[in-house]
Amino acid sequence: MSKSASQSGRRSFARAGFLVTLAISFGAPSYASTAVYVGKNLTEDGSVLLAGFGDERSSHWLSIVPAQEHAPGSTVRVGATASADLPGELIDIPQAARTYRYISMDYSYFAGFPAPLTNGGMNEHGLAVRDVALPSRRELVEMTPALQHGPNYSDLARIALERARTAREAVQVLSEIIDTHGYTTYGGNSHVFADANEGWVMLEFAGGKGLWVARRLGPDDVWLNWRGYHGFGYIQELPANWRSNPDYLASENFISFATEQGWYEPRAGAPFDVIEVYALPKEDPDGPYARHVESSLRQAAPGVTVRLLMDLLHGAGRDTSGYGQVAHLRSGVDPDLLTLWVAPGPPHTAPFIPWRIGVESVPPEYRRHRYLTEGEARRKVDPVQRGLESTRYAFRAVTRLEYLVEEHPDAFLPEVTAMLEAYEARLLAAQPGVERTAEILRKAGDRALARRYLTEQAHEAAANGMDLLDTLAEYLELKTRLLHGIRTPEQTQP
Repeated sequence: MSKSASQSGRRSFARAGFLVTLAISFGAPSYASTAVYVGKNLTEDGSVLLAGFGDERSSHWLSIVPAQEHAPGSTVRVGATASADLPGELIDIPQAARTYRYISMDYSYFAGFPAPLTNGGMNEHGLAVRDVALPSRRELVEMTPALQHGPNYSDLARIALERARTAREAVQVLSEIIDTHGYTTYGGNSHVFADANEGWVMLEFAGGKGLWVARRLGPDDVWLNWRGYHGFGYIQELPANWRSNPDYLASENFISFATEQGWYEPRAGAPFDVIEVYALPKEDPDGPYARHVESSLRQAAPGVTVRLLMDLLHGAGRDTSGYGQVAHLRSGVDPDLLTLWVAPGPPHTAPFIPWRIGVESVPPEYRRHRYLTEGEARRKVDPVQRGLESTRYAFRAVTRLEYLVEEHPDAFLPEVTAMLEAYEARLLAAQPGVERTAEILRKAGDRALARRYLTEQAHEAAANGMDLLDTLAEYLELKTRLLHGIRTPEQTQP
């Protein structure tokens, strides 16, 4: 068999095996937040992949934030307010002299944490960031100061995108900020950082003691921070020699504080069980599901692709999964071509659209709208917002389709999934040509024209994605009316 035929067969096997895995009836995850890292030795093209989504009940919109220069003495406001579940006070910390360009999916609400909020994205240096909850043990939550100070989970994700160039540098930047300014928690959290060479996973614990730990992710790693499942990922153990091990970092008090509390008894040469000591003990209902996702990705190696990660997110999403992201992190490409694939709503029913760092604007349909945005029901439409409000809204379109599918999922979901996959397959097939064209323009000395071309391509893909969402929704609504009727609230009352 030729090399090309062998590779084709491996790709088909990998994709088929992955989809079979997702079809196994373990049920949907009890929590939707995820981060999935795949090292470069396991992917088809030698790239690093970082995928995931958050679990937020609010509006979502795409942001492309330009690089900015900041005057000496500039500050940025971080933290939480008194209305947070664990109350805080907003403070100002020094801003960097220069912040990097980045793409993220922002959202409007988490109690007491000022919007816009983000779980991460990708910046101009090819650093990708994901955020996933990790509940700290009860005693840590209870000893959290009555009025916290310091950056929150979203502040940390945004600061990493603005100030770090690599995954390791992201850990260094955030650890210095936590050590200097504190940390505002809602009960415990984690971040996963990735660049074209490696990844780092970082855990931040409640308690107001500045407890954090980080571990390097290498080229042969598959890593899941899967909310609700502590069976792997999240850094299980810190080796006894961690201070001399370049693959681990932690706060100075990470071991001593647990020892002082009586939660850990040091033993010569014994590792430190991070989850057992500092995390909230809980059942792991997502364990079988997460284990099979990890297993299927390993079986696909070395043929893991962006396509497979999209399939994962399509299969694991739900109504409150506000978006999906797959960061395609490649070395040796022009920064303008670095690509973040984004589903503009619950990825169960949303197509992934390619957004590159070189794209200069976001179309109105993918920007912030009133739908599900905190406080909008109490005020009139801001005149400066009315132009956007006159357009369709991608997040609302995805949600409408999600609700239609959920009414009759066995009949409707396979049709929708097939259409989403067909659309994404066309986009994936077109990307090499898009990049070649942009490179020709850039090498001819016209980077501005190359960026304009990339922007036009992104807007066209986004518009076609909107049309697909609306067409599928109109079709399923008609099918529902004819075959089942529209279910109304009074029909479901006890």
